[in-house]
Amino acid sequence: MLRRLTIRDFVIVDRLDLEFAAGFGALTGETGAGKSILLDALGLALGGRGEAAMVRSGRERADVAAEFDLPAGEGLAAWLAEQALPADEGMLILRRTIDAGGRSRAWINGVAATLAQLRAAGEWLADIHGQHAHHALLRADAQRDLLDAQAGAGVLVAEVAARHREWQRLLRLQREAEADSASTARERELLAWQLRELEQVGFDTEEWAELNAEHGRLAHAASLIEGAEEAVVALGEGELAVCSVLGRLDGRIAALADFDAGLADVRELISAAAIQADEALHALRRYRDRLDLDPGRLAELERRIAAVMEAARKYRVQPEELPALAQQWRERLDTLEATADPGRLAAAAQAAQAGYDAAAAKLSAA
Repeated sequence: MLRRLTIRDFVIVDRLDLEFAAGFGALTGETGAGKSILLDALGLALGGRGEAAMVRSGRERADVAAEFDLPAGEGLAAWLAEQALPADEGMLILRRTIDAGGRSRAWINGVAATLAQLRAAGEWLADIHGQHAHHALLRADAQRDLLDAQAGAGVLVAEVAARHREWQRLLRLQREAEADSASTARERELLAWQLRELEQVGFDTEEWAELNAEHGRLAHAASLIEGAEEAVVALGEGELAVCSVLGRLDGRIAALADFDAGLADVRELISAAAIQADEALHALRRYRDRLDLDPGRLAELERRIAAVMEAARKYRVQPEELPALAQQWRERLDTLEATADPGRLAAAAQAAQAGYDAAAAKLSAA
């Protein structure tokens, strides 16, 4: 049923929002009150004829939207699915605009639609009966709906509709497979070859960070060892080594602090510095001893990085994006292989047609 009618700049209407309660509603008023304007606005939203004269004087466009409860049954829902139009939570909003030049635009649940689609949806939702208007009872689909409702065949109707959709889907896939079999085969072959190439690289995103970190260490191992050795010497070797100097200072200030308590804070700072310098010395020795000049491992890493970089350059992505690219190709290949056999699809379509024919015959006999 109609829930809301929204009108902007239509004929003489500036702004109007009408909400309708459940049940029967009536618009009353004397001649000239504007009842026919409301019906014309609703007709425009349902796909009726539009013209520039409908735009309120001095305005750029007229805008009308009608909100309906989505009717029960499979018919309209199936039609929306076939047209790739949304059915939002049991609600359907038809919107239409007409500009001052007479150009029209239409939407169904916020998605741009053709006037033919708007009109087709409107035929499911409402009938406007005028002196010369055709009646819904003259339409074959309306007659069929009434007959099915009288027979209490709602479940069978839904089954027939579902089987018909599946049959048509398989027919469409079969036609696409037959038309595109050659190009699809070439694409499958190319994707399979590219996937094999990336799988030979055998690369993942986490490995890239690890490769670069290890390569950086090995490539600069000589400099790192030299720098660590210099720091070890400065901290711990000879009379002027930092640790030795701080140790002597710590002992000297400790002795002086016995004569003047004001040196206690200074002694604590020097003692802490001596401890930290000693810890740094031990850490540097461990780091220096762990470093290794391994030209063989460095060459291996460089070959590995070069292979990854070559694949990334070839397919114009960043190295860390290669795993996602491979997954994208894998999914596309799976899709192509699923639709690559016209014969298999033809058999499936025939089986679906047989199921549809059986369900339709059962419905006809109901």
